[in-house]
Amino acid sequence: MTQRKQIIAGNWKMNGTLSETANLINGLKQKIKSDTLRRNVILCPPFTSLILARELTKGTPFKLGAQNVHFEGKGAFTGEVSAEMLKETGCEYVIIGHSERRAYFHEDDALINKKVKKALGTELQVIMCVGETLEQREKGITNDVVRTQTDGSLHNVSEKELEKIIIAYEPVWAIGTGKTATPDQANEVHEYIRSLISDSYSPAAAERLIIQYGGSVKADNAGELLSMSHIDGALVGGSSLKADDFAGIVLA
Repeated sequence: MTQRKQIIAGNWKMNGTLSETANLINGLKQKIKSDTLRRNVILCPPFTSLILARELTKGTPFKLGAQNVHFEGKGAFTGEVSAEMLKETGCEYVIIGHSERRAYFHEDDALINKKVKKALGTELQVIMCVGETLEQREKGITNDVVRTQTDGSLHNVSEKELEKIIIAYEPVWAIGTGKTATPDQANEVHEYIRSLISDSYSPAAAERLIIQYGGSVKADNAGELLSMSHIDGALVGGSSLKADDFAGIVLA
């Protein structure tokens, strides 16, 4: 069996002035030491903080990620940021298809697929999000939703390219609500995603795939979630904004 190293990513969302970014990263540097770190850690601050974050994380175990990317390299797309721009800031990762982008900005699987392909072509690694709403879970169609999102977002992505993709399962009903899927509920969907990848690509690709859980992950529930067989890390929202809380998850 492949030993997958767990990855914890902190999605700061629209939070963090430059001074707040400096305070948070400096706090994390005090609490998370590379010589004791068993998991990879990615910080995803707002666009405006990326260059400062790059400087503050030099010589640390932290990797840098962005929260979104456009599917074109340049052009008349007011307010957008390209993959090439992200690379120059020092980003190695980018979150694509977060449920908030799907809900508030009406991003569908076809658009997310274009972003995924662009990021991969620019040598960015992708954290690709999938997950169902509460209404969809109550209707019993979680697997249908997850399959549609996974297949659509990975359209024409090769098995070699898949090695640069992390899938984050984020039940929408558990994001920022304080509700969390039980470890068994989360693990069941993670196992299903792995089976989809096995069928679409190969059992070896499925075994290599890192699948994170996202949805009200906190220091007090991270240990149990991260102990599950198919959960390979966490995509953390609110708890990534306080050094004590995020360090507690990373070190759980």
